[in-house]
Amino acid sequence: MALWGHHDFRRLWAGDTISQFGSIVGMTVIPLLAAGVLDATPFEMGLLAAAGTMAFLIIGLPAGVWVDRMRRKPLMIAMDVVRAVLMLTVPVAWWFGVLDLPQLIVVSLAVGVCTVFFDVAYQSYLPSLVGRDQLVEGNSKLQASMSVAEVSGPAIGGYAAQFLGAANGVLATGLGYLSSAFFLFRIKTVEPPPERHASPDLRREVAEGLRFVFGNVTLRKIVACTGTSNFFHGIQNAVMILFLLQVAGLSEGTAGLVLSAGGIGGVVGAALSFRLGQLIGQARMIWLIPLLTWPFTLFLPFISDGWGLVLPMVGLAVNVFGIVVYNVGQVSYRQAICPDQMLGRMNASVRWVVWGTTPLGALAGGALGSWLGIVPTLWISLAGSVLGLLWVLFSPLRTMRDLPATTSVEAHG
Repeated sequence: MALWGHHDFRRLWAGDTISQFGSIVGMTVIPLLAAGVLDATPFEMGLLAAAGTMAFLIIGLPAGVWVDRMRRKPLMIAMDVVRAVLMLTVPVAWWFGVLDLPQLIVVSLAVGVCTVFFDVAYQSYLPSLVGRDQLVEGNSKLQASMSVAEVSGPAIGGYAAQFLGAANGVLATGLGYLSSAFFLFRIKTVEPPPERHASPDLRREVAEGLRFVFGNVTLRKIVACTGTSNFFHGIQNAVMILFLLQVAGLSEGTAGLVLSAGGIGGVVGAALSFRLGQLIGQARMIWLIPLLTWPFTLFLPFISDGWGLVLPMVGLAVNVFGIVVYNVGQVSYRQAICPDQMLGRMNASVRWVVWGTTPLGALAGGALGSWLGIVPTLWISLAGSVLGLLWVLFSPLRTMRDLPATTSVEAHG
């Protein structure tokens, strides 16, 4: 594991771990705050869930062009600081008794804008930091960070909301972003200067990124798989907290514990993804592991308090195990085939679709929850997210074992 001795990668890894921890706590306590304290309706919960990812749909494409024109580390630091300030406005407003749902929606939307730039920059920064031959290992470790946060974040967020107040739990998010900025600042590797265009053209550069992604049949299938599953995950996000609290009758702390179960599977998936890639092939793990694991999410609607928590939580853990392994594989594939000067636009083009479907799903989930009810909407979301794997199941990935060894600026398929 060569990256254990890579000092700057360890700084990136530490900052990302703390940031992910704060983010997951915030993602847990803000919906709990809206549902449990501000009495949000299913439609309002859908709006809140949509706000967090709407920025990917609105500015995702030009963000990739701008990222390719800038140094990525300073951009990530700036986005962390701005996100910290935005999140800290929530407990301040709560302490003064003026917090309301519109503020939560505005804060979620603004944080989402910063997240667009941070995520595109971070995925474009990794190849220059560690080299392309260590992408799978690097992505595995960063996915482990996210999974550890998913294990502890929801449970801590849920119990913090129950015993300390949900607004106070948002403090962890703001402090996490500040800590992430500190570790990124300490990275010493000199970043290559961005490519300069003699005559910058936003529309042309956006089109180049889209052409690269959608001209490659394998990337198209990966984008379709992730986008479909994220759309239905958006539906799930709109009704999940309401289902756990109102239908299953769980406490806020137990609801957070349930959501943490997925993180346990994520930790295992991140820890094993590098070895799985060596064992079955880096390309094969993108479709084979989801086929074996994603259907386990269908146990979730059968949840109840006490022993009724066990099977659904195990199913959730297995499902997230598969999601993490899939993400390590598909992100590494994208980074491996894309030349450095296209990374920002390629990542932005992919994320514009796959994250842009999430707020649409959240809005649909809010509407379906009000029309059909919470439980039917949850079933629709789970079934749809599983069926998304059909895109990669019937793709050129089935004839490949490992990632391509070279990059290409040409669209291919």
